Amino acid sequence: MQLCLSHPTHGYYMNTAHEVFGSKGDFITSPEISQIFGEYASLGNEKIPFRLVELGAGRGTLMDDMLRVIAELNPTKQEINVHLVETSPAMRALQDAKLTCDSRPNVLLHWHDSISEIPTTSEYTMLVAHEFFDALPIHVIQKMETGWHEVLISSDTQGPTQSIGVNDAPASQPASESAQTALPPLRRGLARQPSAASTLLGHSSPRFQNLPVGSTLEVSPTAFRIARKVGELLEAGRQLEGDKLSAGGCGLIIDYGGAHASSNSFRAFKDHKIVDVFHEPGNCDLTANVDFAYLTEAMNDLVATYGPITQGSFLERMGLQLRLQGLLKAAKTDDQGERLKEAATRLVDPSGMGKEYQVLGITNKPSHKIIWPFVSDVKL
Repeated sequence: MQLCLSHPTHGYYMNTAHEVFGSKGDFITSPEISQIFGEYASLGNEKIPFRLVELGAGRGTLMDDMLRVIAELNPTKQEINVHLVETSPAMRALQDAKLTCDSRPNVLLHWHDSISEIPTTSEYTMLVAHEFFDALPIHVIQKMETGWHEVLISSDTQGPTQSIGVNDAPASQPASESAQTALPPLRRGLARQPSAASTLLGHSSPRFQNLPVGSTLEVSPTAFRIARKVGELLEAGRQLEGDKLSAGGCGLIIDYGGAHASSNSFRAFKDHKIVDVFHEPGNCDLTANVDFAYLTEAMNDLVATYGPITQGSFLERMGLQLRLQGLLKAAKTDDQGERLKEAATRLVDPSGMGKEYQVLGITNKPSHKIIWPFVSDVKL
């Protein structure tokens, strides 16, 4: 999964021939649909100085909306450091073009290959990760009488081959110039014996301990490590150089999934359609549902977490309809107004994005046991 998405030459996110986001890409994200999402992601900060961190910023749409709202709330033009975790040179170029403008001389952009490169500082940190964790590599393990066995990928030499385009030139070269190569068919296979890795994964959460034989889990140790680092960045009171302490912060994680592990959510998208996960490796987007409970377990001794709740509940409780009415009044044409209403409806659709996407809130400790909008429906 990591090779298919992040290989420096053949990876899906690395090749400029792939228009990943938007109507021509393989999927559309919430920030691409409506500016309202970015507006709400940027609300709630009253502490200065502060910095912004985004994991996997895509085309920069969400951060662009956040910076616009912050500029309205912070007219003093205080210097703002923006840290973007992005491994794709193509995506970095798109983000730079989107976020760099003459009206933002106070915004300093920093790119990082890994969240571990972002220093812990005395600045208050506002972090957002939208559709970042779902693209991290997973392991699939199955519980047998002998322990946890890993589900592996192997080639099936008996099956037919498929021809795919492999670009032997740098990632900037168009796909039309790629050569064709024969790829042996791939298949899943269960390891005959437990391994040290599969055993460790099976014991990495107390929720996995009493599962019955035959249970299958998708587990991402990479997601766990990154969530742990998120907790460290947002933790208040961490000792820094000299006598300084970290200021803490807050964050939102928005993604597919729920507060549970999935067993068979690994899937591939091409042209907005689900395709076989082995279809044209490197030319399709790969994703797996996020286990939000696993992320919470990684950081709950460092920070306070809230939710997850559905994206629909999050946006509605944050005043989506009120903000939409304001945008409709400012719309210059009826067509623009209709597009706004369609976008807002899609974001909260209970049969689609409104339910499929979950939102996890994070604040530094100590904090209130309940914060808005992360309350259960029973308490409303």
